[in-house]
Amino acid sequence: MALIITDECINCDVCEPECPNDAISQGDEIYVIDPDKCTECVGHYDTPQCVEVCPVDCIPKDPNHAETREQLQAKYERLTAAK
Repeated sequence: MALIITDECINCDVCEPECPNDAISQGDEIYVIDPDKCTECVGHYDTPQCVEVCPVDCIPKDPNHAETREQLQAKYERLTAAK
């Protein structure tokens, strides 16, 4: 599953620089995660780094973008091959 940032986001700016896939950006009101780039840090880290640093715990799994660990790994491989 990709992750999503909820409206509880306080725009503290700590999650964006932690994302190794550049999947997090400033949205109209809060930060947003691009599900096409989010691998939950699979391929980079053991845990999602944005979740680790978020002070308000507002980054759950996005139920609209369900993916297995294998799918996340394949996405990671596609993203890193493109670089």
